Amino acid sequence: MADDVITIEVAYGTAEDQTLIELQVQRGTTLIEAIRLSAIADKCPEINIDDSRKGLFGKLANDEKVLKDHDRVEIYRPLLVDPKEARRRRAQKKVKN
Repeated sequence: MADDVITIEVAYGTAEDQTLIELQVQRGTTLIEAIRLSAIADKCPEINIDDSRKGLFGKLANDEKVLKDHDRVEIYRPLLVDPKEARRRRAQKKVKN
């Protein structure tokens, strides 16, 4: 029976705080099922589970990805500024100074 259960983490972070929930789920649980089972949206109501990008250990993954023991499910916040635009702005500041 114990082989049917795996331990995973669900993580979400903001600039101010990080929420990390460890839970045990049945083997065969998908990424989206784990997020819903964690109830992380209750603790972080700003999360839009359906529209957020998600991944495992920093790599994007789809909702139907079957989890393995010790996987870390991550929910990513939308970027506030495009990285290319941020670099462009920093370069412009250096030229002005």
